[in-house]
Amino acid sequence: MARRLMLGDFRSYATLDLALEGALIVFCGENGAGKTNLLEALSLFAPGRGLRRAELSACARIGGGGGFAISIEVEDGGATHQLGVGFEPGDGDKPGERLNRIDRAPVASARAFADHLRLVWLTPTMDGLFVGPASERRRFLDRLVLAVDPNHGARVSAFERALRGRNRLLEEGARNAHWLDALEREAAELGVAVAAARRECVDRLATSIARERDEESPFPWATLTIEGEIETLAAENPALVAEDRYRALLDDNRARDAAAGRALIGPHLSDLVVFHGPKGAPAALSSTGEQKALLVGLVLAHARLVADMSGVSPIALLDEAAAHFDPRRRAALFAALERLGSQVFVTGADPAVFAEFGDRARLYEVTPGSARPNAR
Repeated sequence: MARRLMLGDFRSYATLDLALEGALIVFCGENGAGKTNLLEALSLFAPGRGLRRAELSACARIGGGGGFAISIEVEDGGATHQLGVGFEPGDGDKPGERLNRIDRAPVASARAFADHLRLVWLTPTMDGLFVGPASERRRFLDRLVLAVDPNHGARVSAFERALRGRNRLLEEGARNAHWLDALEREAAELGVAVAAARRECVDRLATSIARERDEESPFPWATLTIEGEIETLAAENPALVAEDRYRALLDDNRARDAAAGRALIGPHLSDLVVFHGPKGAPAALSSTGEQKALLVGLVLAHARLVADMSGVSPIALLDEAAAHFDPRRRAALFAALERLGSQVFVTGADPAVFAEFGDRARLYEVTPGSARPNAR
């Protein structure tokens, strides 16, 4: 659980030192006040690029020195730890650098933070997930996997680098056969590992949803699966067999991939398929409100899965999640958040929306460059 958030030159905040009280925290303020910036600062303690997926240099405050610092104090197993993320701007030919620290000691990457906290989030940009391109659903799925397997992102990045290297060799006429073989071997090993991790996460999440689904809930349960040739290979074969077969597919399809300028088979083309469980209809064909409710239910189920698999109740970041819900769904969302047993951060523009929380939530008033506890 996060107990303190400190910012220096991050987004709209020149400086901020904010004590965080309780398990349910509401950041309330006008549009543009900086509520999402606070959630983004917390999200940078997860592997990856945070909930906005922004370049770190873009997170530095305009008018500042080009870098920023974020620090949080977390309670973990009765002990308190200080986690830090920072960015130092480049100088000349030297690129900017991300800095990660635990108890003021440098660590190699944000994956080390997973020993102390896990994070899940829901943002308005995810509202079109079910009708958008497959690439967005893959990114969403990889975020789900990352929350339970912090090394997943590194495998995905390494797989994509191997495919880019293969694409360059094919474009040059594949004159270096040994190098091409080596890249295809690496891509096959990494691709099968990525596919297997995705399928395991989807299978576990589907099982968890089926076990806990509530037919009366205003948040409909989802059925989900992943479609992809390599995911099927990974599910039906031992890892070494699946790798050999994927490597053979890459070898057999060199000419076709060279003509296309990209690999036409692989987990980089897979898709997460989601159905509205009670209706048995594709999520993409549901109404806008049903899609939003389905997505909220999916994120809440994933938060429960993260707690079950990691033993760490994840911090949930919900940006404007209740803004467009009717009173019934809003009340159900608040009840579900309290049942999570996690620390939850929510944002909104209207304090009245959160009135039914009463004293169970701690409300913070956010104004440009500042945040402070609201008077009780």
